Amino acid sequence: MKHIRDIFNSRPKEDGNFFIDLQRILGFKPKNMERYRIAFTHRSMNIKDQEGNPINYERLEFLGDAMLSAVIASHLYIEVPTGDEGYLTKMRSKIVSREHLNELGKELNLISHVESKIPKGQFGENIHGNLFEALLGAIFLDRGYKYCEKFIYKRVIIPYVDIEKLEGKVISYKSLLIEWCQKEKKTFDFDVYDDTGNDEMRHFAVKLSINNKVVAKARATSKKKAEEKAAKRAFFAFQKSISKII
Repeated sequence: MKHIRDIFNSRPKEDGNFFIDLQRILGFKPKNMERYRIAFTHRSMNIKDQEGNPINYERLEFLGDAMLSAVIASHLYIEVPTGDEGYLTKMRSKIVSREHLNELGKELNLISHVESKIPKGQFGENIHGNLFEALLGAIFLDRGYKYCEKFIYKRVIIPYVDIEKLEGKVISYKSLLIEWCQKEKKTFDFDVYDDTGNDEMRHFAVKLSINNKVVAKARATSKKKAEEKAAKRAFFAFQKSISKII
C-alpha cells in the first residue's frame, strides 16, 4: 500500500490552487494538507491506507460534528445563564440542524473541492453539511481546539446565532406537531403513499389527519419531505395553539 501522502500526491488536483482556496475559506494557513485532502475525499474513491483502512471524510465528519456541538454548547451556556438543560439542547439543535449545516457548506462551495467518482450533480443535499463537519474535524486535528473554535465563531456563531430569533425557529414541523398532539391528547396519522403523477422523479404524497380529520396534504420526492411539508401546513393552520409549546 502507498503512504497516504503518496496517494494524494498522485491526484490530478493542483495542490497550489487547493491550498490558496482553502486558506481563503479558513482565514489562516493550514499546516498538514493531508488532513484537508481527506476532508474532501468521498468514499467512492475507494482509497485505503497501509493497514487497509478506508480513507475518506466520514471519520472527520464524526469528529467535526462533536467539535461543533461542543463549541455551540459552550457559547449557549455562557450567553444564556438562565437556560435549563432542555432549553440549551433545543437551541443547540436549531443551530446545528442539518438544514443549516447544508447552507453553510453551500455558502463556502465546499463541494467544488470534492474528490469523487460520483458526478457532483448526483449528490444529495446533505453532502454540503457533511463536508462542513469534515472540514471542522480537519481543522481540529491540524491546528487544535482554539483554531477550530475561532473558525466556528467566524462562520457560524457571529453571522447566524441570534438567541431571540432562534427561540422562535422551528427545526421540524413534524416533531412539533406530534408534541402538540400528544400534549393535547389528539390522535394523528401520516398516511403516505406513492404518487406517480407525471413527474420523471418518483414522488410521495401524504395526508395528515388529526382526530380522524384530514387537515393537510403534501407531496415531495421522499416520504420524510412529504410528511414535513404536510406538518408545516398543519402548523400554520393551528399556529396559535402550537406556538405555546415552542
